[in-house]
Amino acid sequence: MVEFGYEQLVEATQSFSPSRLIGKGSHGAVFRGILRENQVVAVKRSSINGVEAQRENLKKLDNEISMLSSLRESSNVIGYLGASHGSAENDDKLLVMEFMPNGSLHDLLHAAVTPPSWPKRVEIAMQIARAVQFLHEGKPSVIHRDIKSDNILFDSNWTAKLADFGLAISPADLSSQAAQPAGTIGYLDPSYTSPNELSTKNDVFSLGVVLLEIISCRKIIDLTKASASIVEWAVPLVKKQRTIEIYDPRIPFPTCMMESMIRRILNVASRCLSEDHDRRPPIGEIVVAMESCSVERVRLGNMPAWTGVLNYLVQLKRRQKLSRKCSRVVYSTQQGDVNNGDVNPTGKLVLLKDILAGTGRC
Repeated sequence: MVEFGYEQLVEATQSFSPSRLIGKGSHGAVFRGILRENQVVAVKRSSINGVEAQRENLKKLDNEISMLSSLRESSNVIGYLGASHGSAENDDKLLVMEFMPNGSLHDLLHAAVTPPSWPKRVEIAMQIARAVQFLHEGKPSVIHRDIKSDNILFDSNWTAKLADFGLAISPADLSSQAAQPAGTIGYLDPSYTSPNELSTKNDVFSLGVVLLEIISCRKIIDLTKASASIVEWAVPLVKKQRTIEIYDPRIPFPTCMMESMIRRILNVASRCLSEDHDRRPPIGEIVVAMESCSVERVRLGNMPAWTGVLNYLVQLKRRQKLSRKCSRVVYSTQQGDVNNGDVNPTGKLVLLKDILAGTGRC
């Protein structure tokens, strides 16, 4: 464990200046710090909300320091740099982590001016699944207990990393007090109502919610909708094979091969959200299923052009059966030469040359 001086971090954050505040977690505020070597870091300080709340927040921050410091390095978990435990007069604990300049997944999905593309969403989904796999298959394993889009951050390369380990726990260190049900409503497994129901399958449920959020960009709880819960809304659509109704309508319909991957992700999400714990897949199985999508996409991408067209037509026929929203597709061998066709759901003509190039929208 790297030990930072408390005064060193006070100076780095300009005495925890509001201008350096970059976010707030479940138990603390995060500040942008600049060390003397011009290294930019993130410094988390426990929130001060009364004596009892502060004591509880300090406990969570101490737990986060313990958890992160015990993990080996992972490309999809926020990097731990060190901590400061204050002095005899000051028990203020500080956690130092790698700086994540590109915000959270929640911001990217719900606040960004430009929504992420389908390939980027698939990439993010896979990175999050690998982060959970890293935790669950570690020795000892770790249950995060608060997987949500606010706790998934992006580094300078837009790599998604899981953060905020204040509620994390290792089953090897399980105690009834530490395992009291905790998490965020909407992401929290509804069957997790007592300490003895804690398992990695609780994280799997939360992961399933995040996967739905990535594909639909719908709020987890939206009281303006007939089905306020994203789970209650989306899972029946997946089971009825009406997955296209879940897609984020703000961006163009995905290409044929990309849609195959998205359907697979939604099917995985539906299994993650099963009310029966035993029917939820372990994280290793989830990652294999999602990675096999990528392999299939590469394989399809290497097919001859006319084989790709045939695959396109098969997928189109399937979509026409699944939803009335789909229209017939216009084919043309030359740009501007349209033959007896209709328009696709986005209202744009789809040309044969685009299909052959792999850019046609289904």
